[in-house]
Amino acid sequence: MKCLVIYYKNGFMERENAKVDIEDRGYQFGDGIYEVVRVYNGKFFTLDEHLARFVRSATELHIKLPFTVEALTNLLEQLVEKNELINGYVYIQLTRGAADRIHNYADNLEPVLTMYSTVRERALSDIENGVDVYLHEDIRWLRCDIKSLNLLPNTLANTAAKNKGGHEAILHRGEIVTEASASNIFIVKNNELVTHPANNLILNGITRGKILQIAEDLKIPVKEEAFTIEELFAADEAFITNTGVEIGPINHVDDKAIGTGKPGPVTRKLQKAFEALLPS
Repeated sequence: MKCLVIYYKNGFMERENAKVDIEDRGYQFGDGIYEVVRVYNGKFFTLDEHLARFVRSATELHIKLPFTVEALTNLLEQLVEKNELINGYVYIQLTRGAADRIHNYADNLEPVLTMYSTVRERALSDIENGVDVYLHEDIRWLRCDIKSLNLLPNTLANTAAKNKGGHEAILHRGEIVTEASASNIFIVKNNELVTHPANNLILNGITRGKILQIAEDLKIPVKEEAFTIEELFAADEAFITNTGVEIGPINHVDDKAIGTGKPGPVTRKLQKAFEALLPS
């Protein structure tokens, strides 16, 4: 459920009063960026990291931020307060703005900022019981490190997985596993974590970064290197990470069990450490 008060363009308003220009480049070209930030017990989690990535994405696409990070933080705090949000998400979107529909863009466009909140409880069943996933060819562009609005390949892959009864689509370029349609993926082999390096082929997830920090604290070895579909099937454990599912154990890939087909001990250890970081 979305909350009623949103921020659009230049101020707070009722959601029903927001109108998107038909020539907004976000609407016509997917020319924009976004972030989704989790709120637990009325408090933001990893907000600084999300906003840092938001700034990076804007810089990479040459979109001018209309506010400083400090100002954005203040607006987000107001949004949570106005909607009395306890548990859920805050969505932040910035498009390049409205202009005549031509492919090239001018430097003087006025970016359009949209922010709203959604009430959402934690996905405790997925966290506790694990999920099933399906493989899907990665057909995205070569700048997956930018959190842009261009998500059509992701939505096609995710829907294909959901239509098979799965939770997520695990993406691969040939034999190399990259990430998932809305998540990063880790495998565990001989008590060591392996995950694709944070290059242009994946989005460097905020939760992914937390897992790397936790693993270092727990002295769990980590390899940031590409792994294959065959190595995924041969893993002792596997899990996906994102803002929503946090750490979601993978039970089956394409109906084949990973390890025992149940959440494994390394995954459980990481989940416990992650839980301790959440705002109370």
